[in-house]
Amino acid sequence: MASRPPLLTMNRITKSFPGVRALDGVDLEVQAGEVHCLLGQNGAGKSTLIKVLAGAHQPDGGEITWGGEPVSLTSPIAAMRLGIATIYQELDLVGGLSVAENVFLGNEPTSAGFVVRGARARTAAARLLKRLGHPEIDPARHVGELSAAQQQIVSMARALSHEVRLIVMDEPSAALDPDEVDNLFRIVAELTADGVAVVYISHRLEEIRRIGDRVTVLKDGRSVAGGLPADTTPTRDIVALMTGRTVEHVFPDRPQATDGTDGAAARDPVLRVEGLTRAGEFAPLDLALRPGEIVGLAGLVGSGRSEILETIYGARRPDAGRVLVDDVPLRPGSVRAAVRAGIGLAPEERKAQALLMLESVGSNVSVATLSRYSRAGWLDRRAERAAAHRAVRELSLRPDDPDAAVRTLSGGNQQKAVLARWLLRGCKVLLLDEPTRGVDIGARAELYAVIRRLADEGLAVLLVSSEVPEVLGLADRVLVLREGSVVHTAPARELDEHRVLDLVMEGNPTP
Repeated sequence: MASRPPLLTMNRITKSFPGVRALDGVDLEVQAGEVHCLLGQNGAGKSTLIKVLAGAHQPDGGEITWGGEPVSLTSPIAAMRLGIATIYQELDLVGGLSVAENVFLGNEPTSAGFVVRGARARTAAARLLKRLGHPEIDPARHVGELSAAQQQIVSMARALSHEVRLIVMDEPSAALDPDEVDNLFRIVAELTADGVAVVYISHRLEEIRRIGDRVTVLKDGRSVAGGLPADTTPTRDIVALMTGRTVEHVFPDRPQATDGTDGAAARDPVLRVEGLTRAGEFAPLDLALRPGEIVGLAGLVGSGRSEILETIYGARRPDAGRVLVDDVPLRPGSVRAAVRAGIGLAPEERKAQALLMLESVGSNVSVATLSRYSRAGWLDRRAERAAAHRAVRELSLRPDDPDAAVRTLSGGNQQKAVLARWLLRGCKVLLLDEPTRGVDIGARAELYAVIRRLADEGLAVLLVSSEVPEVLGLADRVLVLREGSVVHTAPARELDEHRVLDLVMEGNPTP
């Protein structure tokens, strides 16, 4: 008996944009009921390929078959009708609409030919949210009020509202804590048991080995490997395929003082946080951060990590406590005061909160420093561009062109543009919230090296990351948070991933 054809095949897919050949003959084969992992560095072509699959881009060449029959995915609606749903890394939700309205947007339930709204739509959304393990999310609540992790769940509920046969998940665990990742994997297992195929994109290679069946690797718009077994292919081989080289030591070495302590320990603090608190978000916090030191905040999503950074930066007003730079107190809740004192923030959602996506790299880099290049109300564009170009070169941002549109850059280079902004500003304290989210392993190594070099040059860094190995590998000192309280403080050398996870799950606040 002849074997059943693959659910999906994409053969020799090509796609070009002005000046860029994004896909250069990519092949992908996906079987029903499997988790097929798609790997590659930023810029390898993953996003373009899944947009072709979703009907958002039309390929220039190649063939797509569905169940062995040639198909033309001329629009997202055409893909949806076949049973293809896509959950993008940058979630396409409407913040001003309710959860239920987002879940059924473009796919509103109907009865007797009429669109079902109100209570019946909310009831249907509640069933999907319960299936996803999040019955606590209120279908009537506006999506813009939800956390990043909850918005991810809403996007998944939208995908499941269709008669889905294949789901594309682009970095679905990026905003999730370990318990939520376990729940995600439970959902994926249920889907594949029902014969649904999953194309899973992640930069976390440990997830690939845990959840994946097969792997396809893209590099420079080409498929360099296809159908590799996810659980037996050595990680070093996958990394070598992705980057063209092996990556043995990702994290740069920490500097050492002559007495064997971290080199920054003998310096006076540049940033002091004294009794800083926000009710319901984090308990009173005391922190001293020295020039040349990287301090990491480790904890689960919802432990208060991002809220602490945003309060120090002045984007949130504290209920009590104060922030001092060089022993000078800052005006509470004032971003302007923080920036003037020398504090910079690279926020968690760089595209929504940090970058001007329709502007050039140079405009993004210089936006915090424009007053330096203005005279009598006129902006000296030449001086502004030259300064931005110097900052871009110092961080090895690619392309080395301040006129390039920032939206065309890879995730790693967009993050470098944010760092270049504060480098040009000459800040003393850099707050980094999830600095490598959505960044591939090769670009991560570059970002780690940049952050360590900036610290070695005297910058003080306060780092938040959901990835415990990242905190431990990059930071000199770590504060472990649980439910808004610091439960442990120690040099990073004295901690390991298991100890940190034990503390965030079960730890008691440090006396």
